[in-house]
Amino acid sequence: MPSLSALMTVYHRIDPAELAAALQSLTAQTRPADEVVIVEDGPIGDPLREIIDAFVAATDDARVVRLPENLGSGPASQAGLETILSDFTARLDADDVAHPERFATQLAYVEAHPETDVLGTAVAEFEHSPGDGQKVRALPETHEEIATYALINSPINNPSVMLRTERADRVGGYRDVPHMEDYDLYARLLADGARFHNLPEPLTYFRTSTSQFERRTKGMFAAERQMQRNLVSYGLISRPRAVFNLVARTAYRLLPTGLLTRVYGALFHK
Repeated sequence: MPSLSALMTVYHRIDPAELAAALQSLTAQTRPADEVVIVEDGPIGDPLREIIDAFVAATDDARVVRLPENLGSGPASQAGLETILSDFTARLDADDVAHPERFATQLAYVEAHPETDVLGTAVAEFEHSPGDGQKVRALPETHEEIATYALINSPINNPSVMLRTERADRVGGYRDVPHMEDYDLYARLLADGARFHNLPEPLTYFRTSTSQFERRTKGMFAAERQMQRNLVSYGLISRPRAVFNLVARTAYRLLPTGLLTRVYGALFHK
């Protein structure tokens, strides 16, 4: 079976209890990762540091990459990725939880389908504890469907992704594209000919909150505009399509909270 590293980035605003649950879910895997790489994205404070230090002390092949200052998700993810030599890298956000069978199921799939470079799954949304919600966020499954979907939106639930490390390195890994670093990496991988797939099983528990749709859009228009320029430069879309995407995605974010919640459910919940 291919070798696997789990990669997580942590910054100072993460809730310590949520980080502890995320790390515990890695130790509970029926097929644990061969190593766990935790990137401290700048100073994180004593409570988070204590949880990480205790995890590393108790876990074989767990290690920490410490960054002296907060660089953001893209550069922090890249700092961790650059240290990984395993065949595959699995991501998990520091406030989410992996299903115990997640790594075993994903590794079995890529072993049976060696052409697969990027493998995501559906995610089960929860607010307080894994399993307390009934909503599943699912994305297109086949490579062809994913390639089409990626022209308008990120095609992978990022906390669920397992990707071939060498392919990610080949396209430059994560870049500093605020709010869009994951989408940007997947777009470059698609442009480079990487093969994608999404499993329909919800193998990651994705933390949500009632306030997630109330967050304002500071900096998002500039991020959306840069992402559309990137998609054009990668040869995935035309300039007219980029303008359409920018208008459509900005209009979606500006919907009133109640309507936005309903539209989100119609688009993503299965």
